[in-house]
Amino acid sequence: MTTRQHARRLVWPTALFTLTLGLVLFLFYTDISSFVEDSETLLMGLTSLTYFALAWLASRLSALALDQAAVRRRPFPRLLRDLIAVMLFLFAFGATVALFMGQGATGALAGSGLIIAMLGFAIRNVVADTLSGIALGVEGPFRIGDWVDVDGLARGKVMEIGWRTTRVLTRDATYLILPNSQIARQRITNYSAPRPQYRAQVSIILDQSIPIALAKSVMLEAVKEAKLIQQDPSPDVRVLSYDAGGIAYGLRYWLTRFDKDIDCRDEVYSLVDNALRKIGNTAPRRRIELVAAANQKGDVAQDISGLINLVGAASLLEPIPAQ
Repeated sequence: MTTRQHARRLVWPTALFTLTLGLVLFLFYTDISSFVEDSETLLMGLTSLTYFALAWLASRLSALALDQAAVRRRPFPRLLRDLIAVMLFLFAFGATVALFMGQGATGALAGSGLIIAMLGFAIRNVVADTLSGIALGVEGPFRIGDWVDVDGLARGKVMEIGWRTTRVLTRDATYLILPNSQIARQRITNYSAPRPQYRAQVSIILDQSIPIALAKSVMLEAVKEAKLIQQDPSPDVRVLSYDAGGIAYGLRYWLTRFDKDIDCRDEVYSLVDNALRKIGNTAPRRRIELVAAANQKGDVAQDISGLINLVGAASLLEPIPAQ
């Protein structure tokens, strides 16, 4: 929302607050009992209207401040604006009740405690979602436009944060509506905060016959041709494990857009695969070692020697006799 639009939204709250405040001050310092029979009730009514006008004006000013701050930062969720407005109007309502009822307000609120408890139990799921939405709006683990991974629920771009639900658009263009209470119980990974830049990693297993230094240099030279990943900071390679099945390498690189994660991974794997194929067979091979028992060494050697003599005596080109 532009500054001009905000200025238009401030006209009516400012006019109402100025008018009601002026009338309250006029009635407070002027005796109009000769014109109005119950001037005290009129004064209290105008005072309560001033409370609500002030809450209305303060809510519009807070929305303006949040929009101005969002120009330099990420946009604030609509839930935060609504929460501030609700709190301001609740204060105005409480002040009005206290003004009209005086000490009787406490007794009235205490008498309705049982009804409030029964109503809260009936709508406990809605209350849980709403309170979770308020907590998400206050803490701000993510904002509109952030790419998030809600563990076990969704992974995508936050489109809207409401009172009860949060809407997420996945990379497959699927629109998910998630209850806030479920989001609040899960681990949230924000790939857009504090900066949209983050590091990803792919794992590659090569045979032990390839020297580690050669493997690192080949992979690093290969990813220099990548167009989707960042070259500053530059990619690097780390040895993750050295096992019987091969040497596991971790090729790490930096991204600026989470929605390009799959494309970047595909590009990195393709470039590394082409580079490794040029240096020969690099796939890990299973190695099996045959060890003879200690008390059977002589028998095994004798059997092998007899098998060699038998093969040497037979002619491989001799035709098989007919039965």
